[in-house]
Amino acid sequence: MNYDINGLGISDLNSMQQDMLQVMRKGSDVVLLSPTGSGKTVAYLLPVIEQLRDGTEVSSPEVLILVPSRELAIQTVEVVQRLCRAARAVAVYGGRPAMEEHRVLRQVMPRIVVGTPGRVLDHLQKANFTAESVGTLVIDEFDKSLELGFQQQMSDIIAVLPNVERRILLSATDSELIPRYVGVGVDVARLDYLDGADDDYAGRISQSVVRSPQKDKLDTLAHVLCGCGEERSIVFLNYREAVDRVYDFLRRKGFMATAFHGAMEQKDRERSLFRFQSGSANVLVSTDLAARGLDIDDVQNIIHYHLPPNADTYIHRNGRTARWDRQGRSFIILGPEETLDRFVEDDSHISEIPVPEVSVVPSSKWEVLYIGRGKKDKIGKVDVMGFLGKQGQLDRSQIGMIRIFPTWSFVAVERKAVKALLKNIGGQKIKGQKTIYTVAGADGSMRG
Repeated sequence: MNYDINGLGISDLNSMQQDMLQVMRKGSDVVLLSPTGSGKTVAYLLPVIEQLRDGTEVSSPEVLILVPSRELAIQTVEVVQRLCRAARAVAVYGGRPAMEEHRVLRQVMPRIVVGTPGRVLDHLQKANFTAESVGTLVIDEFDKSLELGFQQQMSDIIAVLPNVERRILLSATDSELIPRYVGVGVDVARLDYLDGADDDYAGRISQSVVRSPQKDKLDTLAHVLCGCGEERSIVFLNYREAVDRVYDFLRRKGFMATAFHGAMEQKDRERSLFRFQSGSANVLVSTDLAARGLDIDDVQNIIHYHLPPNADTYIHRNGRTARWDRQGRSFIILGPEETLDRFVEDDSHISEIPVPEVSVVPSSKWEVLYIGRGKKDKIGKVDVMGFLGKQGQLDRSQIGMIRIFPTWSFVAVERKAVKALLKNIGGQKIKGQKTIYTVAGADGSMRG
């Protein structure tokens, strides 16, 4: 089956992606180790799509991709769709009704299923899709899947895949541990692009320590973020409660911030990510849930409010910036009694800087509009663009990112145009259907 990399906005493959294509064409199992942001998802999806049976209707999926998080499942499907619509991929994950996914699986009959281990196993046990035709198994972020305790679920899934011919394991950190139940053969092709990656990465990211004069580092964080201006920044903390506390503080100070952690409802997580991706929020306050799997362009700053628990986490956090060949910055905020761990101290590229004196809180151009219709209502991006242009009287430059979900949609619109927009579209039908239009607030509120 053919793919088009232009759908991703790229014209050439990097050396890692080219090597992956060649190895996969030989039919061997593959373990790919490559830094965060280097294009691993594209690297394995290209040969996977290439090997799908072209022009053939299927009664069960040909490819199963296991991922450790909902967000990575969603983003992987989006990449498949941009590369090749005919590949038909579906994401399955916890946090939403399994019956809804069952209906989609039955209607679409995907060639590729991407999902978290627990939800994939649930669908297999209920026979919502069968595994007979699965010839390729992919485990993305396999080290994270082991860390999160998915071993038994993955083992149970692999046990009911009778015809797997090819296994692909991917990670941004090295791991000698590959469980036997995965079934990788002794002649596995191992592509390691981690060697030398640190030197290249160090040239593209500046790493700094900022010392807070107080044990409570909130004021120092605010000054660092003011110094970052309107650039996108991710603030990492180790606990969900701490994320909520820091987020509340930043919102009270006037920052365009949004929160992200595993205890949030799925719809709230999707809204939060959309706010950050679309630019309506320029600060994402998160646990290490955001350290992997999120494909967000142009994150310029990583701020370690809490010290990372280990070297791998430090690598993955910093990997959210300086992706591909871009530049980025990483800040570690230390309290009076805190010291750097050895895995950070050993990095000779870290320097100490004073607390920035900037105190002007940056703003953002965009706000998020919620539309109560989505894919199930046959609503697409073109429909939204046309509606906001005609009924909403917006110029194209006043409309930003659009994301269509099954039963609702999010649109980034110019902040200063929101009041007039809501007045213009109030009571109007989109594609002949009545619905609600509201501002999707950072705190989950809806106002119209």
